[in-house]
Amino acid sequence: MTRAAGAPKAMTGSDALFAWLEHLSHERRLSPRTLEAYGHVGRTWLAFLERHRGDPQSLTELGTVSAAELRAHLAARRSGDHPLNARSLGQTLAAIRSFHGFLDRRCDTPTPQLALVRGPRIKATLPRPVTADQARGILDEPEADPDRAPWEAARDRAVLTLLYGCGLRISEAMSLIRADAPLPETLRIVGKGSRTRIVPVLPAVREAVDTYLALQPFVMGPREPLFRAVRGGPLSPRHVQAMVQSLRARLGLPASTTPHALRHSFATHLLGAGADLRSIQELLGHASLSTTQKYTAVDSARLLGAYAAAHPRA
Repeated sequence: MTRAAGAPKAMTGSDALFAWLEHLSHERRLSPRTLEAYGHVGRTWLAFLERHRGDPQSLTELGTVSAAELRAHLAARRSGDHPLNARSLGQTLAAIRSFHGFLDRRCDTPTPQLALVRGPRIKATLPRPVTADQARGILDEPEADPDRAPWEAARDRAVLTLLYGCGLRISEAMSLIRADAPLPETLRIVGKGSRTRIVPVLPAVREAVDTYLALQPFVMGPREPLFRAVRGGPLSPRHVQAMVQSLRARLGLPASTTPHALRHSFATHLLGAGADLRSIQELLGHASLSTTQKYTAVDSARLLGAYAAAHPRA
């Protein structure tokens, strides 16, 4: 972002927030959902300062924010009508620091006191994958329902096979278009942060998508969504979530069995089969290896559990 001499001092807080979000969108290339979340945090923070100080904030006034004011804002978010948990509070703090870091770098408006505010303690959580047998049951179950049209069952099986067989997010599977099928040996996927990765496609995944295409009743243009709802519109991520919720009830699986758990399973089962972390990082599209390293703890826990169950002295 370029600025004329003296221009930043005339900026309002809303102008500063808009400039930050533009930076996140065009330079950092964050996803629309992340931008929406950051925008909400920024607007809530500016509204708090306006109520606390009695006036809309200018850029100059944003440079005088104190650690006490930020702590008061976080306390209000923790105990308001819609209280945030520790993880969400930590994300709120990180977003506000990012906003003020941008104002420091681009608008010469530092707020050094904010470094004194510590985030809440967050209990580390591990991904909760399903077992290989449970994954097979989930993939087979849609076609075991006699009350559904064969093409719908084939569609659901194809979507689930993509999540587990290629490690895709729901949004990434829903972004496929008719021209992508029949699937090639590798798929070019654009994921979070517009990061592009190449994902190998297993024969079982290609077969599941081919079966769906052979049965589905619609005429699709090459740029139209590959996966369709009953009335012909694009399949919604909510359908996939509801479908997995129904499957886990029928199969007696825990509440942690979600569409994203299939992506976790993809990573965990690859690691258990000997794949290295760097390769799994590339396949999942993680920006940081530390995100992928969580799966080593999952696999270690699985091995220790198998040891405890099998060893006579355990």
